[in-house]
Amino acid sequence: MNDTLAQSKDRPCAIILAAGKGTRMGSDLPKVIHPVGDRPMVSIVVEACATVSCSPIVAVVGHGREHVKRALEGASGDVRFALQAEQLGTGHAVLAAESELGDVSPDADVLVLCGDGPLIRDETIRTLLDTHRSTNAAATLATAVVDDPTGYGRVIRDEQGRFARIVEQKNANSDELAIREINPSYYCFKLGPLMDALRNVERNPKTGEYYLTDVPALLLANGARVEVVEAVPAEDVLSINTPEQLAEVDRIYRQRRGATQGARA
Repeated sequence: MNDTLAQSKDRPCAIILAAGKGTRMGSDLPKVIHPVGDRPMVSIVVEACATVSCSPIVAVVGHGREHVKRALEGASGDVRFALQAEQLGTGHAVLAAESELGDVSPDADVLVLCGDGPLIRDETIRTLLDTHRSTNAAATLATAVVDDPTGYGRVIRDEQGRFARIVEQKNANSDELAIREINPSYYCFKLGPLMDALRNVERNPKTGEYYLTDVPALLLANGARVEVVEAVPAEDVLSINTPEQLAEVDRIYRQRRGATQGARA
């Protein structure tokens, strides 16, 4: 590893959430290693991070972690692994990655993405990162507007149209549930403020989890800048929770890859 690059605030790092069990997939294997386009889906997300020179890339693993590690053997870049021993939510998972980022500047930018989002586009990540840096934000979220927001956190804006907070589906009231702008879990943070805020996230009384989605509002309340960019096409946020949904994402991914290869021919 090049220590100079790892410590440079000009080079982003990444945290990939890959500890979920995927209980509805009908398999004991971690969801993120199910194949999309004949590849473990998590490897596609890691590759997307590598395209914007993320280093290191920390995969947070839990259930079936040996399978995830095997799936990422030979992946591009400095890939590291952090263990989330208990499933206590996304905030808890990101905090678990801190031990693997000790050589990274607290001023560095860190992408936080989900390992089960293989339809992520390189250009979306670049837009997210460019917006984050050009506005000098502490946190930047890429959002999507979808016809059916069921299951996703809703993006709440204030009267001026600026970001106010994210409300998870389980905690949303009827008005909030009607909002179609959702959080597809594409984040960019300043590393130091992210980790500081995570230590102040309270356990959600309804779910018992620590939500990463609480962090932007905490940063905002402390006077930090939070930006939102509507950059994620609705197609890219398709959930993968069942074999049927996996097949649909696989179809889209193959179609998209075929179109790209055809354009290069």
